[in-house]
Amino acid sequence: MRVSGIFLVGIGVFFAIIGIVYWFASYEDGGFAMLVGSALLGLGPGAYYVWWAKRMKPLPDDDPDADVAEGSGAIDAFPGSSIWPFILGMGATFAVLTFVFGLWMAPIAAALILSAAIGGTVESRRGGTV
Repeated sequence: MRVSGIFLVGIGVFFAIIGIVYWFASYEDGGFAMLVGSALLGLGPGAYYVWWAKRMKPLPDDDPDADVAEGSGAIDAFPGSSIWPFILGMGATFAVLTFVFGLWMAPIAAALILSAAIGGTVESRRGGTV
């Protein structure tokens, strides 16, 4: 967790430096705001990970002598093929198309997303097809 935190803090510092250089080179507000947002997206979770890494035991990622097997967790049963991710994707597509074509597509999107959430949950609880 410490390695991930340091990596994210490094990304945040990089974007902060680029944002400062960008501001003084172009005085353009939109790009500067996006670079500040990118810096915050790196610094926020990164600082939290570094803070949290001091309070917990080291993970296998933090040990330079660790092998891959130490980092792997328990492998659970996953359904081989499922229709629910496709239905969820179609629901998300209809949700985005609601902004283009109007609110009449929102009930279709909601029904698809809700049915995918329920179907995926039931399928994962049973360990097979529904």
